[in-house]
Amino acid sequence: MTGKKKISEAGKPVTLKILAEYLDLSPATVSIVLNNSPVAKSISDATKARVHAAAKKFEYRPNLHARMLRTRVTNTVGLIVPEVSEGYFTGVMLGVEQYLLQEGFLYFTVSHLGRPDLVEEYPQLLMNRAVDGFLMVNTELRHKVPLPVVGISSHSKIAGVTNVVLDHGRAAKMALRHLYDLGHRRIAFMRGSRYVSDTDARWEAIVSIAQEIGITIRPELCIHLEKNSWSPELGYPPVRELLARTRDFTAMFCFNDTAAIGAIRAIEDVGLNCPRDISVIGFDDIIVAEYLNPRLTTIRQPLHKMGWTAAQMLVRRIQSPDESYPESIWFEPELVVRESTAGVPEERSAKAHRNKL
Repeated sequence: MTGKKKISEAGKPVTLKILAEYLDLSPATVSIVLNNSPVAKSISDATKARVHAAAKKFEYRPNLHARMLRTRVTNTVGLIVPEVSEGYFTGVMLGVEQYLLQEGFLYFTVSHLGRPDLVEEYPQLLMNRAVDGFLMVNTELRHKVPLPVVGISSHSKIAGVTNVVLDHGRAAKMALRHLYDLGHRRIAFMRGSRYVSDTDARWEAIVSIAQEIGITIRPELCIHLEKNSWSPELGYPPVRELLARTRDFTAMFCFNDTAAIGAIRAIEDVGLNCPRDISVIGFDDIIVAEYLNPRLTTIRQPLHKMGWTAAQMLVRRIQSPDESYPESIWFEPELVVRESTAGVPEERSAKAHRNKL
């Protein structure tokens, strides 16, 4: 076979044309198979197997630069995140990475650590590296960019961004109804920091649902998180300060599970017990939530599924730029009841009743 002779004698990198001649196929067919194009579904499995076997045998490497010039697609995306640590971002990133790996996409990950200057600069820096689109995780895009953008919990109002978001109204209703049904009326609340995109949406939902259910949000029992931290330190100092001022509450709704871990430690360190004295409910259902002592009651976000769906939508928008796409993709939360919430102790319930009288 002519193509086979060329491959064995050339001593040079194998081109797509030579590989196609060896296989007695058209260069277009070989390219479709190796690039896993949607059109490849029409090609038989036997032909696909031949193409991949020959590419492996002769160590074929596609000319990515030529393909980029031809298609203007690099199969590379930019991920812009506040930081990378265990917890929320681990769950989201696992879904993102698994889908991009499946589709043959590479990615650059940059962490802005809450710095506005980096949030401004990173999109341009990544476009200079020829990414095909952006995934913004818990980060709001500040300016419109000429590429597809999908935001996870980013709440972007810029046209052209697909937002993957949780139904915070339903999440607040699940959490507050759970505490209300356990008899809790004096509840402490955590409002997230300004560094987190979910902060305002979640707080507005809590305020609305509390009013609907009949729970009074008392300013003296509200904690406004200020630290840009993703460790339990986020919740520990403010809860210690709250407990130094007052212990006249029976439950606490924390901004996330990481803060809830710090809150429980603070409660225990002042000689109280969770949930006997104070019930605690978190948010996210991170991996360690089920293994704490006590196991954490929380609102579960489907983090892996949100990451997977966001990556899938971005790839779709890159590969089919003329297709229509949704402005928002909504996900439903789930209440996971474990050991950190319980009914109000009888003596505290009786005291609260007397105070009302």
